[in-house]
Amino acid sequence: MLQAQKRPVHLYLEANPNPNSLKFVANFMLVDDGVSFDYPDAESTENSPLAKELFNFAAVERVFIASNFVTITKSQSVDWIEIQDHIRDHIKKYFEAGKSAVNLTFEKDPLFDENDSESVKKIKGILDEYIRPAVEQDGGAITFHSFQDGVVKVLLQGACSGCPSSTVTLKAGIENLLTRMLPEVKSVEAEGI
Repeated sequence: MLQAQKRPVHLYLEANPNPNSLKFVANFMLVDDGVSFDYPDAESTENSPLAKELFNFAAVERVFIASNFVTITKSQSVDWIEIQDHIRDHIKKYFEAGKSAVNLTFEKDPLFDENDSESVKKIKGILDEYIRPAVEQDGGAITFHSFQDGVVKVLLQGACSGCPSSTVTLKAGIENLLTRMLPEVKSVEAEGI
């Protein structure tokens, strides 16, 4: 995991297709590239003091941390204009204090496993190279779940959770690309959206 240090912190906000999510983008990496952390509730934040603190805001329903951004999903009963500055200021002060986004280290690359079949290695490679950057651009993440009988299952996290356009992205984008590039893939399904 990336070592925290005191530094000038600049955050800007980015909207994404999910109207209840907002991306808070930092001027430095928060976690290692390709690694993401999804916190669907306050109870799941044991390895992220930042996520734990963000759940103290009553409107925060989900926190997602990847590369250089934090995606916050809020309750529908609050408008972003009411809370975005408070959340941005809190995140900025947190990082200015030199704190880490996530307190977790990996001994090996969590994305790739030498025991994967050739098909799974190819699927993970395509997800990592072609699809992950686009999904991260929208404040979310995609993670390989399984491959069996021609069906690829993926996890969609962050802004993708509960996003109205995630099904279109899954079928028209991800499934289309994977079935075109790998004949052994027949369809793609999402777990837990």
